[in-house]
Amino acid sequence: MKQATTLTTLIQGGTITLPEGMMEADLLVQGERIKAIGRGLPIAHDTLVVDAAGCYVLPGVIDAHTHIALDTGIYRTDDDWFTGTRAAACGGVTTVIDFAAQFPGQTLREAVAARQEEAQGATIDYGFHVMVTDLPPGREAELGDLVELGTPSVKLYTTYRPNYYADDATLLRLMSACARLGLRPLVHCENDDMVAAQIAALTAAGETSWQHHGQSRPPLAEQEAIQRILFLADAAGCPVHICHCSTARSVDLVLKARADGQEASCETCPQYLLLDHTAYAGPEAWRFILQPPLREAGEPEQLWALVEKGAVELVVTDHCDYTATQKQAVDDLTRTPGGLPGVETLLPLMFTYGVAGGRLTMPQLARLLSTNPAQLWGLWPRKGALLPGFDADIVVYDPEPETAVAAGQLHHQAGYTPYEGMTIRGQVRATICRGHLVYCESEFRGREGGGAFVKRSSLPGLPPKLA
Repeated sequence: MKQATTLTTLIQGGTITLPEGMMEADLLVQGERIKAIGRGLPIAHDTLVVDAAGCYVLPGVIDAHTHIALDTGIYRTDDDWFTGTRAAACGGVTTVIDFAAQFPGQTLREAVAARQEEAQGATIDYGFHVMVTDLPPGREAELGDLVELGTPSVKLYTTYRPNYYADDATLLRLMSACARLGLRPLVHCENDDMVAAQIAALTAAGETSWQHHGQSRPPLAEQEAIQRILFLADAAGCPVHICHCSTARSVDLVLKARADGQEASCETCPQYLLLDHTAYAGPEAWRFILQPPLREAGEPEQLWALVEKGAVELVVTDHCDYTATQKQAVDDLTRTPGGLPGVETLLPLMFTYGVAGGRLTMPQLARLLSTNPAQLWGLWPRKGALLPGFDADIVVYDPEPETAVAAGQLHHQAGYTPYEGMTIRGQVRATICRGHLVYCESEFRGREGGGAFVKRSSLPGLPPKLA
């Protein structure tokens, strides 16, 4: 590889993943944008040449649901924006959409400003959804500020009392305001009363060890809340996005709403496609404490079938970088922080078990991990595809190496991974964010603060080509 001091880069000899299919060609980057795609492209003497022979060239991954440097008021992850986005870059992620939490007494503007200050060390690009937790009646107009700030999506919760929970009247009021102002809510759906009753029953029976976590938040709690949120969103005339669907029935509810003319979308995560509740019977059940929990054996296969046919718009990670020490502090599901690290393994896992596994084509993979999140969350047409004029967010992926996932080879802080020992086909050879080489040949080359906050647009509806 030839080094250069300019921001002109030629990615040479790869197979490029385009919205309409695959193409063997070179890709020329000038400055922070894609300049041209083709063969025999003219280049200057000081151009950085990246050898992509035998590799796939994809648009940079957009992980549209992460929790970097998460502070819930009860637990705090051990990472910061430098370490969190460094791990992302090493996995081919060039943009994350994280969350700006509104703490009690804050305006929404103050919540976004505080989170932007925290994110100054990011090595790749980032945006925010905004967790609305303290917006009493009469202050709904504040939501309009989020459109101006470039954060036109709000996170709502049907669980987690008292921190984030919103009752039905509040949900309907906020969704009605979002519909008027052009925002799209995304909702964590679990029926809080069902969850509380189940945890109370387990506690009374003395069954709160990690092995019972799957029982503590039953599938019906998720499915009922999704049905209710879809009903309320429809009544409000508001588009809605359902977070981290862990069951096939959850996705089917969204599909039915769409078939009835409702503007609704959903996502799932690698953990729900690759793991199941048998993990809780193992000796290290702490590795798999998350909300919603892992589901019955057989559920991942049903979810995969829905992903294959395009019923799920996005695959995201819900990345939470709690350390192994934090997770193992006490064998009690009511006192263990929930969430798994995963931002660095998203692309390798989805390539391995999606593309190499014969379930997905490369264009489908690019849509799930880049194009669809860019379109749904207002980053299109700046990000989400390898096209002239777009940001030069690029991943070079070598499909040949075969390794096993090992926590010691990853860059997050947790010190563990829920995918330990799983086979991985291929590896990220290079990651480029807005024309800057941030990862290459197993070496992180980015810099602290090299990322940029990306303002997102408020879209009137889902793009017609959203898969």
